[in-house]
Amino acid sequence: MFSEGLVIALTAVLGGTVSVVLAIMIIRQWDGIRSAPPRAAPENRLESRLQPMVFLFQDRMLIDATAPARTLLSRMPAPGRDWDRLMQWIGPRFTEAEQRLTALPQHEDIELTGEGGTGSARLRLTAENIGDGILRISLTDPTAENTGIIVDSLAQQAMEEELEMLRGAMDQTPALIWRQDAQGRITWANSTYLRSVEERADGRLDWPLPPLLDLSDPLAGAHAQPPRARMESNGVISWFECYTHHAGDETMMFALPADAAVRAERSLREFVQTLTKTFADLPIGLAIFDRDRNLQLFNPALLDLTGLPTGFLTARPTLFDMLDKLRELRMVPEPKDFRSWRQQMNKLENAAATGRHVETWLLPGGQTYRVTGRPHPDGAVAFLFEDITMEMSKTRQFRARLLMANHVLDGIEDALAVFDPNGELITLNQSYRDLWQDEPDTLSAALAHWQERIETGPGFQALKACLTAAGHAQRDHGAISGPDGKLLRWSVSTLPGGQRMLRFRGPESLWEQPEKHADEPRQPRAVGAKHAALSQ
Repeated sequence: MFSEGLVIALTAVLGGTVSVVLAIMIIRQWDGIRSAPPRAAPENRLESRLQPMVFLFQDRMLIDATAPARTLLSRMPAPGRDWDRLMQWIGPRFTEAEQRLTALPQHEDIELTGEGGTGSARLRLTAENIGDGILRISLTDPTAENTGIIVDSLAQQAMEEELEMLRGAMDQTPALIWRQDAQGRITWANSTYLRSVEERADGRLDWPLPPLLDLSDPLAGAHAQPPRARMESNGVISWFECYTHHAGDETMMFALPADAAVRAERSLREFVQTLTKTFADLPIGLAIFDRDRNLQLFNPALLDLTGLPTGFLTARPTLFDMLDKLRELRMVPEPKDFRSWRQQMNKLENAAATGRHVETWLLPGGQTYRVTGRPHPDGAVAFLFEDITMEMSKTRQFRARLLMANHVLDGIEDALAVFDPNGELITLNQSYRDLWQDEPDTLSAALAHWQERIETGPGFQALKACLTAAGHAQRDHGAISGPDGKLLRWSVSTLPGGQRMLRFRGPESLWEQPEKHADEPRQPRAVGAKHAALSQ
């Protein structure tokens, strides 16, 4: 019994010990598995992610390339051969890379380190001339060697889409965009700039790129804001407005087409020059004031007419300053007092600003000026000063002569009336008014008035036919019965311009006879003569 119990106890102790040892070994094995480094991916999977960028060229013709290399070439927007597209990408990053690759001897290699890059990356270019014109070019990033960089696929896709959109926008813009370093060397340019370089270089594209615009050219409008520069290509001159943006040691340059603005400014300048020459030859004084009533433009005639000093006008005085100066020079109408003068000038300014306003100034020196105020766009106002002294003198002379002519006509005993070809009355004299007691406006009104006051007969019909006939009438003279029953002789004369003058003349009294004795009867001969005259 005792031995059996002892055996059972020892067996139990031994089993527990073995269980503990096994548990410890399992735990240690599990910890070792968890702490062990991850196993490397298969060779084919690693190669697909970290495949190098290698190009094989034979006489500048691409014969083979790795997948990343082909991807780089496919994203280069410049047309042409694969070699040219690669040089476009390499040129800004490796100085004189194309020249050194072209002159590389056989079975030799070179290694170049990039001068710039994004962030802290500095690319490395390795080239080897294998022979038979075959050139092997490798591009690597030293900061990424021997490391596996895992990128989120969604983030990578989003960045590539945004990059593609930005590249498309930069390549499709009509503006010239480029980047240059502190020494003025161009390190990057968009497709528009590259195409312009190819047009000027007959299709060649060498790095570093030549500058297309020169802002230091004094003829290019460097004083303008923004500065302008011109570019000549095949005899055609194009203008650009240039903007700069500094990014560290480099400068981004943006040149926007400005041909339309330059043409508009040139047309405006030529138009202003034409107006200036025209104003200079005008005998009328011109003064244009802006919306603040400061003088902006005047012509030489203003100096001659007003006597204002040239220095005073070139200082751009205000309208009221100029009017006060004219008052000092006694070149304005003499006012009763200063208050009335100021009110008169305020009225002139307000009337000119709201619409055309004309005043006649009788100057103390005997001259007569016509002052015209006219509104201009944007609240400006223009004043025209015209010397009408000679015109007023001739007008007075003409009026005096016309009055004298009227007096002469009124002194003629014959009744006169002149009608134009349309039958409108031009003039008549006092004898006509006294005879007919009327002053008609038209020939038809005169005929109607005559017909009401006299006995019509063949003589009146002949007069009417002569005055209303389109051509030459058969008769231009005759006799009618006057408004007082007396005989009137009439005649029609043609004047220059188709005007016609009608004349009424009273003959010697047909009733007068030699004196006879009172007891002798009066002979009725005159009655017969009167009726004979009316029948003419």
